[in-house]
Amino acid sequence: MSDLLAAAVDGPTATLADPAPAAPSSGPALSWRAGELIRRGAPHRILSGAIHYFRVHPDQWEDRLRRLAAMGANTVDTYVAWNFHERTEGDVRFDGWRDIERFIRLAGEVGLDVFVRPSPYICAEWSNGGIPFWLSGRVDALRTSDPAYLAAVDAWYDELIPRLAPLQAAHGGPIVAVQIENEYGSFGSDAAHLVHLRDGLRARGIVEMLTTADGITSDMIEHGSVPGAMTTFTFGTGVAKAVELRRGDEALMCSELWGGWFDHWGERHHVRSAASMGGTVGDLLAEGGSVSLYMAHGGTNFGLWNGANHDRVLQPTVTSYDSDAPIGEDGTLNDKFHALRAMLAPFHDGELPEIPADPRRQAAASAPLVPVRSLLDVVRALPTAGGSTPMPRTFEQLGAEDGLVVYEAPVSFPADATLTIDGLHDRATVFLDDARLGTLDRDAQTSLALPASGGRGVLTIIVESLGRINYGPRTGEGKGIMGSVMVGRRFVNGWTHRIVPQGAPDAASGTPSSDGVAVARLDVAEPLDAWLAFPGGSKGMVWLNGFLLGRYWKIGPQETLYAPAPLWREGANEVVVLDLDGLGAAVEIREQPSFGPPEEFIGS
Repeated sequence: MSDLLAAAVDGPTATLADPAPAAPSSGPALSWRAGELIRRGAPHRILSGAIHYFRVHPDQWEDRLRRLAAMGANTVDTYVAWNFHERTEGDVRFDGWRDIERFIRLAGEVGLDVFVRPSPYICAEWSNGGIPFWLSGRVDALRTSDPAYLAAVDAWYDELIPRLAPLQAAHGGPIVAVQIENEYGSFGSDAAHLVHLRDGLRARGIVEMLTTADGITSDMIEHGSVPGAMTTFTFGTGVAKAVELRRGDEALMCSELWGGWFDHWGERHHVRSAASMGGTVGDLLAEGGSVSLYMAHGGTNFGLWNGANHDRVLQPTVTSYDSDAPIGEDGTLNDKFHALRAMLAPFHDGELPEIPADPRRQAAASAPLVPVRSLLDVVRALPTAGGSTPMPRTFEQLGAEDGLVVYEAPVSFPADATLTIDGLHDRATVFLDDARLGTLDRDAQTSLALPASGGRGVLTIIVESLGRINYGPRTGEGKGIMGSVMVGRRFVNGWTHRIVPQGAPDAASGTPSSDGVAVARLDVAEPLDAWLAFPGGSKGMVWLNGFLLGRYWKIGPQETLYAPAPLWREGANEVVVLDLDGLGAAVEIREQPSFGPPEEFIGS
């Protein structure tokens, strides 16, 4: 399987890290008693912000960590996205972009503690909530004590935890806390599952403080907590409720204080004012609590890693994960950053680190986007995946992680016939021979009229996964055609399949069209950050010098894609676009990002 996100920086597969020492050189850095955190015998507060290494180019990790320290944080928290490291079962990678150990060591060098959240499930608006598609494709009872699920988790932890254990504070490293599971109380009630994860961490050498994280209802806390781990909370507002729900002598901590919010395609851009965010942070600090701001720096859903929610309809997350964070997607510092720096400074003995310089950006520019191959040219040139099958196969059955799968079958139909896709996940572009018939959507139109006179031909259906669901009971849901394709009441049989690779499509000359592949070339004097826009484009994927930046969609709100400096070259740069609906005429470098019309929003 192609591996686009890490291709620019990956080397050979890393070897397994040395096992953790048999015994820690000292006890855990943190514990709790009488309602407060204790560090080496003295009261302590975690003042943290979330940065996800998998959403930031590794050449920029240190910069973002230094900005976090300058904000007044003493800790960085990060999830570990399992599917980012094990895209193919058994091929576990910790090289290049996936070098989690390097990220943790950098944090320590900057002067930050590390709060690691290595749950098999992370949510995070990340594809499938971090669970590999190959696992969710075969296990029905995710996040339970189902033996098949736990066996996969154990195999993953056998690879991951020995890399984290030596980096704990007890061994001189920066890791001071480790989360067991993520918001489990809003998902399930399998206490044995939580016990298995807790015991598995301890057995593999984790000695630092363990935590859980759940929303502020008694039911969530009851079902998400486990003995031996400190209960923490997740909320946008609700300090008083968290104080009420705090258990026993545990310290008060919000491990996700939502200072902003993510965006879905087709909605408005969510923002939260500095005053609103600061009010909640201030309330928490006044109660003696610890905090981790989610997100301190959101980063980017590069590639096709964006997740999706489902609330009566699918809600795919946009490419940007800026989340109106204090440290912007390109490192820009906003009024939230400065408000937090002022609030957190009194909790430090000395001066805060100097604020890093503003990021530099490329000047505005434009280049024509030249169509080179039609969408049908692109997909018909691909090899078939296996032989013909009576019924269409799902992405999981085909081994397709995400993106596009092409379904083809011969079809005959009477006059005034209707074509229907049963179980479409998520969006389909339908052709009969060379004629485009229309677009279908899982939560809207799933049927269309065939040519009124009747006839026969080759049916080509290009199905796009818009993002794997990352939260709630539909987590792990499959992609593709989950059921059948029908003409009237009759099944269409005899399907072949093609998987569209996630690498940049071949830009060789073919039959130019209003959809399909187009190429632009941009000359730059110096590789700097840039914001790319595709005016007039409909719905596409974008590659910069072979690296898949993500998706754009005319329904918004996001209008620009972040293209970080390490992906650019001095001189000529190639931008390749694959648009499913209608290509624009140009690629623009803009000097400012545009995330679309905003609305004030506080997560709950």
